[in-house]
Amino acid sequence: MNQQPNQEHSQSKFRSYIPSSESIPEFTIKTVIVGVIFGILFGAANTYLGLLVGITVSTSIPVAVMSVAFFRLTRNIFGPTNILEANMAQTIGSASSSLASGIIFTIPALFIWGMDPPLVQMAGLALAGGLIGVLFMIPLRKLLIKQEHGKLPYPEGTACAQVLIASDKGGSTAGNVFLGLGIGLLYKFATGFLQLWKDKVSIDLSFLGKSELGLRGTPALLGVGFILGPRISNIMVSGAAISWLILIPLIALFENSLVAPWFPDLATPISEMSVSSIWSNYIRYVGAGAVAFGGIITIIRSIPTMRKALGIGLKEFRVKLDRNPTNSENDNEIERTDRDLPLKPVGIGVLIILAALVAIPGLLGANASMTVRLVSVPIIAIFAFFFVTVSSRIVGLVGVSSNPTSGMTIVTLLGISTLFVLLGWTDDMGKATALMVGTVVCIASSIAGDTSQDLKTGYIVGATPSRQQIGELVGAATSALAVCAAVMLLDQSYEFGSTDLPAPQATLMKTIIEGVMETGIPWGLVIIGLSLAATAELFKIPSLPFAVGLYLPISSMTPIFFGGLIRHFVVRSSKNDKKVENSRVEKGILFSSGLIGGEGLLGVGIALYAFYVGKPGGLGIVWPDYLGEIVSVGIFGLLGYMLYKMTDKK
Repeated sequence: MNQQPNQEHSQSKFRSYIPSSESIPEFTIKTVIVGVIFGILFGAANTYLGLLVGITVSTSIPVAVMSVAFFRLTRNIFGPTNILEANMAQTIGSASSSLASGIIFTIPALFIWGMDPPLVQMAGLALAGGLIGVLFMIPLRKLLIKQEHGKLPYPEGTACAQVLIASDKGGSTAGNVFLGLGIGLLYKFATGFLQLWKDKVSIDLSFLGKSELGLRGTPALLGVGFILGPRISNIMVSGAAISWLILIPLIALFENSLVAPWFPDLATPISEMSVSSIWSNYIRYVGAGAVAFGGIITIIRSIPTMRKALGIGLKEFRVKLDRNPTNSENDNEIERTDRDLPLKPVGIGVLIILAALVAIPGLLGANASMTVRLVSVPIIAIFAFFFVTVSSRIVGLVGVSSNPTSGMTIVTLLGISTLFVLLGWTDDMGKATALMVGTVVCIASSIAGDTSQDLKTGYIVGATPSRQQIGELVGAATSALAVCAAVMLLDQSYEFGSTDLPAPQATLMKTIIEGVMETGIPWGLVIIGLSLAATAELFKIPSLPFAVGLYLPISSMTPIFFGGLIRHFVVRSSKNDKKVENSRVEKGILFSSGLIGGEGLLGVGIALYAFYVGKPGGLGIVWPDYLGEIVSVGIFGLLGYMLYKMTDKK
């Protein structure tokens, strides 16, 4: 166990931290329990974050760090724990976050339509997508993880492996995560439950017409900004500034030339609308067009990678299927660190899941007939295999956080919606079923990226792939119900599509389905969004983060901007010393991950309280005039200062 990991990039010279010849406990009861618990907790937190700002963060490293810390604290109870057990706990625990990403991109659209799905249906779709994503990725492991080692870096997987190795050698990095978790919990409890101060403040910019500048001072958004870094944070806030400081005043000015309300809100004149109402009724369509462009352009740019990845996937399937018992490798002859789950049960598992989607009424839409299901399921299989292969390779280059899952979902929805239009299935049943197809594909492609990163971590530390693959399946299966329950609670407490919980990605998917199946969306506004995103690309600005900023409230983008700004100052103060810079940034990311987890967990907890008891009324504190805004900004500033200082903590 004290062997140093070989740093050679060549696959033929690579030696894992734990050699293949050494067999130590890995898939144990305690690792499964800890992984499942952390998975449920971080899955719920990521659900809240994704519904708030439309993005989620990788939880592999925080889960790994917390698992190591937990096992150390309970050493006298559960006995000693080795690095492979800690890796198994993070493998199981991190699966929930990618599952949450797939769910929140689609399912909330049903709530916005007023077609609230039952919990069993949601959990069934999540389970199907999660299992398909893991199973489809298994045959790709040897090629993408092993043979492409040194070519595909898998950044989160490699970083997670280094954290586990450092912890195994005696290092300690858990303090920042736990402190961030505690601060996030306390902050959310003070603002969301006790309501000691407002977490959202705004300044009326009436000199621009109808406009305002807002700040939603929350730990989670500050942490997201630090993790994203200054460049992406700046781009996102720039998109928000264009929406709130330019487009909204222009729309308010334009209403002077109108004699009647403007579509899509034909009931209320723009002159009587608030700034947030103009954003809700008009700007979101501009943002939807921009996000759709950003997602599709990301897919187009990935076409060379997609073609290569799809070719690799098909080749790997053919090679495995062509093997027969006389020429195939004997399991006993395969090194421990190179054993995958056998292809035959993997294929049977996929067929059983697809058959269940056809056979179980109400799973793919409440009123979907057998004919509709028979048409839909082959499309799920084709798109899921294609995008699982693509996702598994793309994350190897750019990481899970940059995986264009939304773009893959958009392409799926455009395809299935167009087919349904040709078949005449354009009623509510058709819309709901199209969304369900997109849900399964979205979850499958999302969890495939996470599985790839986890298998890379395992490859470096010396885990057994087949056991990790079982761990991924366990993580997906055990977190499906919990994440879906969190979605239901959050809708009942905050309402999807509101400024409190915009559910931006799901709203976009809803708009796309309506745009294909109906004519009831303002295409002029959508085209404006497309044009703005295209202009950003012409100036070498990544259109997807720009579009997300354009789409979301500016109050959600400003704390992200400040988080990125803090990271800029952290890097700058490191004075070009890369070792110091990397150490400080890692500490900041761990603390930020804790902030996100803490606020997200209590956000779900408050939603649970509101469901059973009622919305918290707070202590009734009312700050006079602008004093409340000053207090809110001041406390948020202290939180930002704490984040900066945590990076310099010895």
